Amino acid sequence: MAYVPFSESVEVHQKDEQRLTDQIVASVLRTNRVRFEKHQHAVREAHAKSHGLLVGQLIVNEGLPSYLQQGLFAAPGSFPVIARLSSAPGDIQSDRIPTPRGMALKVLGVPGPMLNESPSPTPNQDWLLVNAPAIPFGDIGSYAQVQKLIENRADTAEILKRVAAKAARGANLLLGMVGLQSEILEDLGPANSHILGETFHSMAAVRFGEFIAKLSVAPLSGNVRALAGASIDADDDHPCALRDRVAEFFRGSSAEYEVRAQLCVDLDKMPIEDASVIWDEDVSPHQPVARLIFPSQATDSPARRVFGDDQLSFTPWRAMTAHRPLGSIMRVRKPVYEASVRFRQEMNAREIVEPTSLSDVPQ
Repeated sequence: MAYVPFSESVEVHQKDEQRLTDQIVASVLRTNRVRFEKHQHAVREAHAKSHGLLVGQLIVNEGLPSYLQQGLFAAPGSFPVIARLSSAPGDIQSDRIPTPRGMALKVLGVPGPMLNESPSPTPNQDWLLVNAPAIPFGDIGSYAQVQKLIENRADTAEILKRVAAKAARGANLLLGMVGLQSEILEDLGPANSHILGETFHSMAAVRFGEFIAKLSVAPLSGNVRALAGASIDADDDHPCALRDRVAEFFRGSSAEYEVRAQLCVDLDKMPIEDASVIWDEDVSPHQPVARLIFPSQATDSPARRVFGDDQLSFTPWRAMTAHRPLGSIMRVRKPVYEASVRFRQEMNAREIVEPTSLSDVPQ
């Protein structure tokens, strides 16, 4: 298969991109301030609520074909990894509300040069994944419109969020309010399923060494594959049903996931600058490159929760040069995440730390 080679020219900056970036960052900070006043605690601008912090290993597969031996996956090996499970909204809300779920990965001690834009010299690779293959607002212009609506509704009561989630299947109603259309949203709408059975996606593209790819993580061991599509009972008495189920699972079980790369074969059908376009798996399938193994562990101790929520940070720009994030959505994430991290650190009076080994994570 003829994979598209990476070059600087695959990215095309959008009209008014800097102005829109400044507008989005300012709106995010105003929204963060509203939510700080609500909780008297600063939370992430997205994926504020966590459902568990995991430690484990990423094991690069042996015998990969040469076109998959790229960047972190250039040679067989094992790397320590930290994973944070979360819900997508930038607010703490009940698990009764079906929303996209996330898995943020931090691979420690990666080889090879790091991006100059990486926020710290520590050689760690972050990947931020969501259980949807594309972003409904896939370019910076759409993101600016949606962020404005999010700011205007930052203090919306939870009962209204629940009604909106059911009516919109996640995002249709939200985009309709700002005059955007998306034919894929019904398929992307989240169900209230067990988070450990989800398949997670980078949604936007990243450099994959000599090529371009989207990454995904899918259940591999039988015990997590069995949870795919399994509904949760997030009733009024259990607003943290996901956290409880993750903790219960890892109290006596381990889990294994498959890391996969979907390489770009056509820049028109698999665009870089529009992350709302799903890359057709019939044209270019996801191909396994590594495994994630998470042993049995305590996922939600008070110390681990504070470490994951208040002291850890994730950004797609903490990356190897070989895995540089691509497209306007990825570009705007850099200043947005930087501003949000500074806000959390200042308002919570806790230093953001970058781990160098799994021993830095509270047990």
